[in-house]
Amino acid sequence: MTRPTTLGALRATNHEHRTVKEEIRRNLLAALREGRNPFPGIVGFDETVVPQLQRALLAGHDTVLLGERGQGKTRLMRTLVGLLDEWTPVIDGCEINDHPYAPVCARCRRLAQEAGDDLPVAWKHREERYGEKLATPDTSVGDLVGDVDPIRVAEGRTLGDPETVHYGLVPRTNRGIFAINELPDLAERIQVALFNVLEERDIQIRGYTLRLPLDLLLIASANPEDYTNRGRIITPIKDRFGAEIRTHYPLRVEDEVALIRQEARLVAPVPDHLLDIVARLTRGLRESPSVDQRSGVSARFAISAAESVAASALRRAALTGEQTPVARVCDLPGMLPTLHGKVEFEMGEEGREAEIFEHQLRLATAESFREHLRGLDLTGFTERFTEGTVVETSELTRADELLEQMGTVPGLAKVLDRLGMGDAAEPGEVAAAVEFVLEGLHLTKRLSKETIDGVTYYGS
Repeated sequence: MTRPTTLGALRATNHEHRTVKEEIRRNLLAALREGRNPFPGIVGFDETVVPQLQRALLAGHDTVLLGERGQGKTRLMRTLVGLLDEWTPVIDGCEINDHPYAPVCARCRRLAQEAGDDLPVAWKHREERYGEKLATPDTSVGDLVGDVDPIRVAEGRTLGDPETVHYGLVPRTNRGIFAINELPDLAERIQVALFNVLEERDIQIRGYTLRLPLDLLLIASANPEDYTNRGRIITPIKDRFGAEIRTHYPLRVEDEVALIRQEARLVAPVPDHLLDIVARLTRGLRESPSVDQRSGVSARFAISAAESVAASALRRAALTGEQTPVARVCDLPGMLPTLHGKVEFEMGEEGREAEIFEHQLRLATAESFREHLRGLDLTGFTERFTEGTVVETSELTRADELLEQMGTVPGLAKVLDRLGMGDAAEPGEVAAAVEFVLEGLHLTKRLSKETIDGVTYYGS
């Protein structure tokens, strides 16, 4: 549709001016009534965080999302853009996105008086109405709120002229959503500068007689350890936020798996039972006393770990000529470098990282084995080893080589069906299922195993 380009044409359309919070409330209510998901891509918060956030938005509250790293706080903040109108009118050329019906900056008020109904109107897409700042120690008041622009002063304007002000990120996001990541990392004097923004909804710059009534939703994220009286947040700014919402890691294994599937860029197929192991490993590390739980175990660990498993399968295919790379249990140790980079251990556990990882990996694999194959008759596999048979595998053993060693195994079809692979499973998928069963039988004390120089031997 052709959008109006002047104030007069805009009035002729019966356009209604709403504040940002009224706009978000209206669009959120419409999504809820229509059964649409207002926060696409958010996994595991449906029964906990999402209802709280919906109530905060309907109430028009500025909000703090409180949680450890990698819980999806930033992703959640960015989805709020979808609750804004797709297009909104602004006075053309305005630095702070003044609405044509209600100009607030000196330049736009003057222009509105001079132009009348011919006031030029431009349109902004909702993606342009979202601002975000990662709080860093070098962030200044000028960055967020604004400062005097010496170039404009040099051009002949007096220091008392409001048009000598260079606006910061917050006023430039006027009539939109502004997000601050890691709010406690802002210096105390910077936090003080946000008082007026949160309460009086205006800004003050270097003593100027300047009142700009801002129209925005402010949302911030913080780590619980810092967001306390003993942390790096000052109490008055806490008091000015209308809602404080605790985020969390996925509460269910299936949510963790769904998150991995959604976010991971897998370069080779990774069967569901292996993603289940990665998810359970992540959850085990979050509960381990050896891991520093104050820093948490980010969802990014699970995502990167799954990507490493897929990369290991792709590497095997390149080195051995395997036709279709499919990840197997032998690829799981490839997650260790990801662990080193993303998980912080308690003091005194230095040097034991690999040992802790292997222990948690065994627990996760055994849990996944019991969950997927509980009650299934696996005697066809165990009987294969009663005559002293040994099956050799490694991260460079091709799928066809592993299957050739196993031969025909009674009950394999039921295993494939239970793992969701069906009758038309590729050799790589069959090998992944076989290796999963062998590892599970070993972990449940029904099959011996020995690993020498990276090669694993199942059987006598």
